Amino acid sequence: MNVIVNRVAEFLKRFPPFSFLEKEDLYEVAQQVEIQYIEKGDTLFAQREPARPHFFVLKEGIIHLTEKSSKGEEIREICDEGDVFGVLALLGKRPYLLNSRVVQNSLIYAVPVSVFEKILEKNSRVALFFAAGFAAGQVVVRQDLSQGQRARGEFRKSTKDHSLLIFADQSEFKISEEVLSCSPETSIQTAAQLMAAAQVSSIIICDQNQFPLGILTDKDLRTRVLAKGISPDQPVSLVMTTPVVTRKKEDDFSTIYLTMIRNRLHHLVLTEDGSTQSPVNGLISDHDVFLSMGNSPAVLIHALMNTREVSEMRKIRDRAEQMLRYYLENEVSMDFVSSVMTEINDVIISQALMIAKEELRNQFPEMETIKFCFLSMGSEGREEQLLRTDLDNAIIYQDVPAGLAEKSREYFLMLGEQVIEILLACGFDPCPAKIMANNPDWIQPVSIWKNYFSEWILRPTPEALLKSSIFFDFRPVAGDSALAEELTLHIYQEIRKKKAFLSFMGTTALQTPPPLGFFKDFIVEKSGEHKDRFDLKARAMMPLTDLARLLVLSHEVVGINNTFKRFEKLAELEPSQSELFLQAGKAYEILMRMRALEGIEKGNNGRYLDPKSLGKIQRQLLKNTFSPISELQELIQIRFQLDYFRR
Repeated sequence: MNVIVNRVAEFLKRFPPFSFLEKEDLYEVAQQVEIQYIEKGDTLFAQREPARPHFFVLKEGIIHLTEKSSKGEEIREICDEGDVFGVLALLGKRPYLLNSRVVQNSLIYAVPVSVFEKILEKNSRVALFFAAGFAAGQVVVRQDLSQGQRARGEFRKSTKDHSLLIFADQSEFKISEEVLSCSPETSIQTAAQLMAAAQVSSIIICDQNQFPLGILTDKDLRTRVLAKGISPDQPVSLVMTTPVVTRKKEDDFSTIYLTMIRNRLHHLVLTEDGSTQSPVNGLISDHDVFLSMGNSPAVLIHALMNTREVSEMRKIRDRAEQMLRYYLENEVSMDFVSSVMTEINDVIISQALMIAKEELRNQFPEMETIKFCFLSMGSEGREEQLLRTDLDNAIIYQDVPAGLAEKSREYFLMLGEQVIEILLACGFDPCPAKIMANNPDWIQPVSIWKNYFSEWILRPTPEALLKSSIFFDFRPVAGDSALAEELTLHIYQEIRKKKAFLSFMGTTALQTPPPLGFFKDFIVEKSGEHKDRFDLKARAMMPLTDLARLLVLSHEVVGINNTFKRFEKLAELEPSQSELFLQAGKAYEILMRMRALEGIEKGNNGRYLDPKSLGKIQRQLLKNTFSPISELQELIQIRFQLDYFRR
């Protein structure tokens, strides 16, 4: 039984969203999977049939998802190896909209909804996978599961033409007009030789009128010919994909892209009238699409996960900033925007770690088994780093035997140095205080990290409280998250021992006065480089960040670092103060948007704002965000008896 479970897990982890799962979660899913064999001609589920308590992953074979229309039964999607389908059971618990026709004998994995729902709730990356599809019109995500659900309403409010949001600022996309073709009688070997000579990855099989009958790709040659031992002398019609999905060359980019997405196509055949009953006049590949699209989260993340070139990673992150600007200007939900930008930043970090580990593998073979976790802190730890502002990160690794201590320290320092070098090359700013994973102080085994936090909690000096404001927002990004969870548990145990620590934190949260002066004007910098400018970060955002952190710690809430999500959680926990907390959360979202737009406009970190440059409405909006600060400061002053601590 374990052998079968392991094989299922090995297969699933090759494909998203299963590739995003922790090992334990993946194994739990694999244990619950039902393996089903269905024969050619069968129907797995039918249109309008009640959804089953499973969704499906295609292991082997081909399944068409079809829809009945006035023209008959039309193919809406072609499922191939690793494709997830029948997701309405997972996402909506509503009848199936399509039929599933088994085109080739198929092996499927049926995944119970009950198992996967728990994963969706706790794994942001899996939720974002579905949310990104939802934003592109592919997947309908149930409200209580999707991080991006609120974004859907914003998408619709911001533009009547849904495609404008996904495809804004697109460049011209490339269409191959000289399409390689052959007749259905052509041998497989001859077709392969034609593809090799033309240096292309596909060939269209056409009749005497050049009407498309099918398509053969490099992948088909591997999976349908070589892997199955079919003679290359057989006609190409035996192994081609048929029927083909077609569109007109004149169709707009969004129509072409969504057709490829919905049908899982790597190549789309273009004909004169868009049907299979007219001559082929073009071909577009998914590679061409990826090169053409600049601002789709799914495309950017896909591109990042498929490159190890640092210069290319930098270009993709630059494109993400263009996407960010569009989202901000069109009032897309900050929940969705911050989730997308966090995911992009996290993928960059993960790729940087893979590059660094690969370079160090031969030099440190004994380190392969040592568990570690890369932590993001500060704004990135709170999932709020929209711009490439300064880095705050660290490395935590398992305690090792004394004989490996020096080697481990050397390895993780070199690993951290290489990761930071890559992140800087991708356009991120270094931390002025050097709180980064290339600083030996912040590359430590778990026991040392526990000592750090114990010291800060038990002896809350001004310096310790300053560190607490950064380090308490740590978030595991890559590696073994269990180490981060162990550290979190230790922190709460220590706080329980010394409840007064929260009061000391409260004094820090009161150090910044409300941002408006006696005459209701903005308190601006009096001198220096930023004279007469308003410090958005220090005077407005940090007080809200500090207050949210303090209150969440007092409730021992684990796993919520984001400031506006912390306020949302506090509103649930304290209904009597819910209006204040929700107002504070909304204020923080507005400040995040303002800072990011200012940074993009000025080409800096957006921290300092000239109040004179704001219009009347903008000034009033900014002032409105300040009102929760003084109310929250009054609340914690009473709750944590801060008058006593400030004497």
